[in-house]
Amino acid sequence: MAKIFIGVAWPYANGPIHVGHVAGCYLPPDIFARYHRMIGNEVLMVSGSDEHGTPITVTAEQECVEPAVIAKRYHEINAKALNDLGISFDLFFETSDPNHKIVVHDIFLKLLEKEYIYKKTMELLFCTQCNRFLPDRYVEGQCPHCDHEAARGDQCDECGKPLDTIELIGPKCKLCGSYPELRETEHFFFKLSAFQERLIEYTADKEHWRHNTKNFIRNWLTGGLRDRAITRDIRWGVDIPLDGFEDKRIYVWFEAVIGYLSTSKEWSRRSGDPDKWKEFWQDTKVKHYYFLGKDNIPFHTIIWPAILLGYGGLNLPYDVPANEYLRFEGEQFSKSRGVTIDVPDLLKHYDPDQLRYYLAINMPENRDADFSWDDFENRINTELVGTLGNFIHRALTFTAKNFGEIPTLDETKLTAEDHEALQMIDKTFKDVSVNIEKCQFKNAIKNIMALAHFGNRYFDKKAPWSLLKTDRDACANALHLNLRLVKALAVLTYPFMPNAALRLWNMIGYPDPIENAAWSAGVEGLTQGAKLAHPVPLFKKIVVNGQDKIKEKKIEGVIDMMKFTDFQKVNLRIGKVTKVEDHPDADKLYVLQVDFGNEQRQLVAGLKGYYEKEEILNKNIVVVMNLEPAKLRGIDSNGMLLAADDGKGGVALLIPDPDRNIAIGSRVK
Repeated sequence: MAKIFIGVAWPYANGPIHVGHVAGCYLPPDIFARYHRMIGNEVLMVSGSDEHGTPITVTAEQECVEPAVIAKRYHEINAKALNDLGISFDLFFETSDPNHKIVVHDIFLKLLEKEYIYKKTMELLFCTQCNRFLPDRYVEGQCPHCDHEAARGDQCDECGKPLDTIELIGPKCKLCGSYPELRETEHFFFKLSAFQERLIEYTADKEHWRHNTKNFIRNWLTGGLRDRAITRDIRWGVDIPLDGFEDKRIYVWFEAVIGYLSTSKEWSRRSGDPDKWKEFWQDTKVKHYYFLGKDNIPFHTIIWPAILLGYGGLNLPYDVPANEYLRFEGEQFSKSRGVTIDVPDLLKHYDPDQLRYYLAINMPENRDADFSWDDFENRINTELVGTLGNFIHRALTFTAKNFGEIPTLDETKLTAEDHEALQMIDKTFKDVSVNIEKCQFKNAIKNIMALAHFGNRYFDKKAPWSLLKTDRDACANALHLNLRLVKALAVLTYPFMPNAALRLWNMIGYPDPIENAAWSAGVEGLTQGAKLAHPVPLFKKIVVNGQDKIKEKKIEGVIDMMKFTDFQKVNLRIGKVTKVEDHPDADKLYVLQVDFGNEQRQLVAGLKGYYEKEEILNKNIVVVMNLEPAKLRGIDSNGMLLAADDGKGGVALLIPDPDRNIAIGSRVK
């Protein structure tokens, strides 16, 4: 038995997790962990809410509450969503916990003692209007690497490169929109440059890493590592364990990755064995896997290994299976930009295993993937229900109706087709095992679906309805082997769809939880004569075009009004549409020019199909003015018009009462 450590990227506690998060870094490690537990390995899988840093303070200031209120709210929401989705963490922790702070202080002081941390005066952006230094998330500007116009002060989401605020071209304060100035301030720096050669040596043998990860790291190391500031002028976060720095905090990019170690220690403490964490962190035979999205690659392959090397005596990452982005119709999911389909909302309408299946078969492992409602509906109904569910239900219902139990197998009368079925089971288990162990989960679920396709063909070839009339023993053999395929599918699908796998496991006569079964049980024989439970369909068809469809938070111009926790913060103004054009690269979008009296703005809106151009032109509309600018299919959009579901499958614009003669530019209160 081997030990496996699994670290999972920490979601910011400033909003609900969305499907992009699940496909990128929460479903893959759960598949991996469930598989390894079934083959007999001891797994420690940890993560938690990243509750410090500017994403939380930005949201808190918008709502006029303390950051701790925001952090606690979304920690509870996301912890429940992950649990409902079946993500089997051994501990989902919080960086606001006092025991996390103890571990961060220990590492900070040890690195300071070894002179890997030092003080330095630096220039940072200071907003004279807000009278404060601006941490990274309070600044936005043009990326110096890819020219993306809405890069954050810590990282460009478009090209994935980490940034400092002073690197941005034309930086603006996100609070007031003014241009900040440079001022000197003193901070602590992590001497990342000291680890250049050791990190080159560490990454040299990582040929098993994905191409995106290897290429990213090689480019970083080739360019040379620079020391990075690890403190900020903020009041929310882990304090600096030294006198004289009460107004500064250890910054989140340095502190949050330490959560993997602090959570392991907390898990150990709660288990009643305070030293058990050492078995996973100090035994060099234990492999460490870190699952994350590609935007987190530098933090887990450069910064975290450098911290571990500097501290000493702790295991480095063995593999970092970073996924690419899951996008929505070509746009990157982003809580801050409002492009999101939240998991808590999804789970109110769809079975967790439906979502897990779709995200597994559509996982962005080697390149970006696209989420679409039509594809979601088609794959669930055609593949999950029509192929996998159909074969299982056919085999179980026919056997239960005509035998009531698992039929006896006469191995002396196996046909060539029967031997092929047994060989297919063995081959599928080997293929799935290889793919999961290589973190190729998309290939693994395709292997499983290939076995389901085979099952349908095998059932049809054997035609048990005919054999039942002519040769009951041959029919028993055929059904027994069909149920062998069903049992194999129960075990194989468990890491991917644990709830459905458990129901299936019980239906074929096993009362104990499937997670207690060994992986090898899937290739073993059945208990002949065991009574079969009444079979029910594992999956149901879905319809996402009707009344039960969940609308994404941002449907290109249509906004879900009920999602605002403090609606008074929204700046709504009356604008007049002066021009309407077709979007050059999108069939459902218009490009609008809108006059607000003292300024003109361009909006992109998904109104085509609901309104003709003439119906919008010269209309007064209500526009959300204080949203971040965005690009929709390559066209700038600076605002969002308000519309509502008309209750008939259409969209209705919110238009001011023409009799009130409201002036354009007027604020709606």
